[in-house]
Amino acid sequence: MNPASLHILTINGGSSSIKFALFDAGDSLRRILEGGIERIGLPGATLQVKGLKKADNFSRLVTAPNHTVAVDTLMDWIEERGGRDSLTAVGHRVVHGGPKYFKPQRITAEMVEELHRLSPFDPDHLPEEILLTEAFHRRFPDLPQVACFDTAFHHDLPRVAHLLPIPRRYEAQGVRRYGFHGLSYEFLMGELARRAGTEAAQGRIILAHLGNGASLAAVRDGKSIDTSMSFTPAAGVPMSTRSGDLDPGLVWYLARTEKMSAKQFNEMVNFQSGLLGVSETSSDMHDLLEHETQDVRAAEAIALFCYQVKKWLGAFAAALGGLDTLVFAGGIGENAPAVRARICDGLGFLGIELEEKRNAANEGVISVAASRVAVRVIRTDEELTIARSVCRVLGFAVDSTKETSNQSKSG
Repeated sequence: MNPASLHILTINGGSSSIKFALFDAGDSLRRILEGGIERIGLPGATLQVKGLKKADNFSRLVTAPNHTVAVDTLMDWIEERGGRDSLTAVGHRVVHGGPKYFKPQRITAEMVEELHRLSPFDPDHLPEEILLTEAFHRRFPDLPQVACFDTAFHHDLPRVAHLLPIPRRYEAQGVRRYGFHGLSYEFLMGELARRAGTEAAQGRIILAHLGNGASLAAVRDGKSIDTSMSFTPAAGVPMSTRSGDLDPGLVWYLARTEKMSAKQFNEMVNFQSGLLGVSETSSDMHDLLEHETQDVRAAEAIALFCYQVKKWLGAFAAALGGLDTLVFAGGIGENAPAVRARICDGLGFLGIELEEKRNAANEGVISVAASRVAVRVIRTDEELTIARSVCRVLGFAVDSTKETSNQSKSG
């Protein structure tokens, strides 16, 4: 195949959105465009695209009452841009691969069948992600598709970290700590090695991916040794609408007092809790920071988030036997200096000391020069990680030194 014709589309399907990016893989990975369909299932759904060409910059209202219709809209747009002839391969972010699938690999009928069986592992993501792969296969049956699993980074967690304290028989069913945000963590580790050197990337590291979904990972010798999310992405720290860790006794309490079903409980902890549940106004950290001085609920939601992240930092520093590097990433981690400052406040005993001006400017290194722990802000790039994986799986040789990502935005 002519290297100049390699175009890789990356797909990231969420519960109410489908995000995508297109890369030219001629001799490097160059991002041509990015976009998404937002507000699926809600009024005012939009298809937005931002690209290098003028024709690829637009935002238009679309009808997307569900993922099936949204996927057809995406397929129609691909056809507008040239259809199958404009694509070489598609890479999908797949949240959960269970115990069997973790390495990036080509999607087969056998894999799709297994993912259907695994849907109870993550009913809020897997069905939509499977729908996307099937839709591409129907429209473009000869187009190679590659699955990139968000659990891969944590696959080799030490047994003591992945074992859950419930009856042992459930382990045989695949019930264990899996961890997520693996595509982000893979990118962050590569970027840390590029910026700070191999020795730093082999040290004691905590990665904090703080966005709508939020998690932390403890990394030593380049490998994940623990992570805050568990069997599902609802575990760990509070998030925009997810609760994070809860007393499991709440299930029985709410079942008795409110006749709450398991399905209703799942809905509550995934879509009605976290920042939204505590603030009662917004799931967006930016909104809450704007209103915290006038609304005690917003202030408490922010305080709870920062406090819980701080606790996980302390726990992971203990698991690592100390700390050399702390990395903030994700929408909150990259863009909210006040949140980073509050998380790190009082952690001088761990060697964490922020430099106020650097932190306020979202610089790449925000710790003081004398800090024992280097505190960094790195803009993550899951799409580039997916595109790299597609190239490896399909045997496309690209020059990583010429890659273009979103790193110019983060300094």
